[in-house]
Amino acid sequence: MIPQLFVEKIDLGDGRSITIETGRLAKQADGSVVVRMGDTMILATAVSARSANPAVDFLPLTVDYREKFAAAGRFPGGFFKREARPSDSEVLTMRLVDRVLRPLFPDDYHAETQVMIQLMSHDEEVMPDALAGLAASAALAVSDIPFYNLISEVRVARIDGKFVINPSREDLAKSDIDMMIGASMDSVAMVEGEMKEISEAEMVEAIKFAHEAIKVQIQAQLRLQAAFGKKEIRTYEGEKENEEIYKKVKAAAYDKIYAIAKVGSAKHERSAAFAEVKEEVKALFTEEELAADGDLVSKYFYKTNKEAVRNVVLELGIRLDGRKTTDIRPIWCETDYLPRVHGSSLFTRGETQALATVTLGTSREANQIDSPSEQGEEKFYLHYNFPPFSTGEAKPLRGTSRREVGHGNLAQRALKNMIPADCPYTIRIVSEVLESNGSSSMATVCAGTMALMDAGVQMIKPVSGIAMGLITDGEKFAVLSDILGDEDHLGDMDFKVTGTKDGITACQMDIKIDGLRYDIMEQALGQAREGRMHILGKLTETIAAPRADVKAHSPKIITRTIPGNFIGALIGPGGKVIQELQKATGTTIVINEVNEEGVIEILGTDPAGIEAVLAKIQSITFKPQMGEAYEVKVIKMLDFGAVVEYTAAPGNEVLLHVSELAWERTENVTDVVNMGDVFMVKYLGVDPKTRKEKVSRKALLQRPPREEKKE
Repeated sequence: MIPQLFVEKIDLGDGRSITIETGRLAKQADGSVVVRMGDTMILATAVSARSANPAVDFLPLTVDYREKFAAAGRFPGGFFKREARPSDSEVLTMRLVDRVLRPLFPDDYHAETQVMIQLMSHDEEVMPDALAGLAASAALAVSDIPFYNLISEVRVARIDGKFVINPSREDLAKSDIDMMIGASMDSVAMVEGEMKEISEAEMVEAIKFAHEAIKVQIQAQLRLQAAFGKKEIRTYEGEKENEEIYKKVKAAAYDKIYAIAKVGSAKHERSAAFAEVKEEVKALFTEEELAADGDLVSKYFYKTNKEAVRNVVLELGIRLDGRKTTDIRPIWCETDYLPRVHGSSLFTRGETQALATVTLGTSREANQIDSPSEQGEEKFYLHYNFPPFSTGEAKPLRGTSRREVGHGNLAQRALKNMIPADCPYTIRIVSEVLESNGSSSMATVCAGTMALMDAGVQMIKPVSGIAMGLITDGEKFAVLSDILGDEDHLGDMDFKVTGTKDGITACQMDIKIDGLRYDIMEQALGQAREGRMHILGKLTETIAAPRADVKAHSPKIITRTIPGNFIGALIGPGGKVIQELQKATGTTIVINEVNEEGVIEILGTDPAGIEAVLAKIQSITFKPQMGEAYEVKVIKMLDFGAVVEYTAAPGNEVLLHVSELAWERTENVTDVVNMGDVFMVKYLGVDPKTRKEKVSRKALLQRPPREEKKE
């Protein structure tokens, strides 16, 4: 018996639609839905444990997004021929969904929860990541898991001045905005994207447009929930509470924490002072009380600490390190720090420091993208590393974290549109975060900008970035420029904005409260612009413009295009010609066939080696024109002529027949020319009899007058 199917449709208003269905697949999950747009189909499931581990004081939520190669009718690459660890694009989609869902679960819900999203069918016209948030929320909507505030996510683009929801990849390429927005019915919760130097007002306009589309998608989820039969939310055991302990902790700690916070101090000094207060608070309880309720004492101390620090900001306008809300920490920068890399820079802002390196290469070094939903390559990419010593910790290294992937992607998107389209290099930036106390991703953007200019990459404009925060009690609010790590944790919103002097290039925003007003968002973005301009000034003080050329030890790259029929001659049998040429010249030569032409990249540090390769290419592709004169050199003597080589194309040889040496009868070739002689010849084309190329020396000489016959 086929189960009953429940379906809801979302009209996008331009002839496209999205459907959400439930009741057929994965019925043993707590909630499951299939979201379809065009021929793209996504299965989302939600499962949560019935009980929580008492020792866990947070929500152990896992959001997993995977794209199945079968969805695109393809086989996975590699030896094992099956999907393995998630790709960077899958990780980024996981983060987009996680960041919206996580804050909307009840604060005291700690049961292990897993949301799994799978691409089951892929339509080239539909980008699946824009549907993942909708699918996750809909799966939770038809479950009994305590998730009360439904959400959705959409991609918004602007094409020819008009906003478009969930564009195709082809249309997205024409857009100057690529933003993903996640929101509930009444609040925007997450924004992430890249732009081509748009204004703050344009960014807010795009967010508003996306939010209206999200409301329609949430209404569809509510209709599906009602049709399916809204399940009674499961009961669960929340966190234990003790009001007496809370009052005792707050009474003992609040004023002391407030006093420490308003003085302003460095990170480690401040942490030590807070730890001392915590020990004083714990001393107020007996060993038996701490054994029974020590976790509550710690929990209430953190709660009191957060409240006191926030109130110092709201009431006094003073931050943990003593700054005012608009102050930027001291900045110092340096370029060319590492002597043998292609480009490097050091950016330090307060207690955050990033060391960026740039490596230049050919198209062979491009980052290959091979996923079910996207194939291609990146000629500019950035990797971000966040070692534990950057925060003074010792932790095991377990590969690249999701956070590192996300922060690196944000910095890459901030910079990539400032790389000229005609830049011949593949560029890799690596950011090593050496110290961190707030916004290492924005330090990466700044260090990356300077490293690119130090490497001689002709950036269109330099880019800077800043991390902002917000603290509000519902009435009063404070927007914080250049936030600390602690301010990130205790704030109500954190957002990162990057851009040039003319506009925003990327952003990432996470809003932790309901009902953030757009006027506050606009003020925050305006304050962020002032901060960006200040930081940009510090960057350009250090390096005002890109180096005119790459460094002496950096590879120079020259590009040439040749007719496609010469590619084989340049490569040679089994690659012999190109391999010997690379070995002899110390260069790297890459040949790509584009539109029946050969695009040749020559990479090397020795100008003489590059010139030798260019000469060889000129030699191979040299094609003399009928009737034109060319300089030649005798390289071989024969009884019936001389073999000559075009001096402009060494290696190109042609026979100069004895009959074409001179107008006079020539008995011996050596009577006219000898080995090494250089002279001009005229190209006469291909001899129809011999089918070989023909040149003539005498054709350029004045013909002697004919002698008159004597009678």
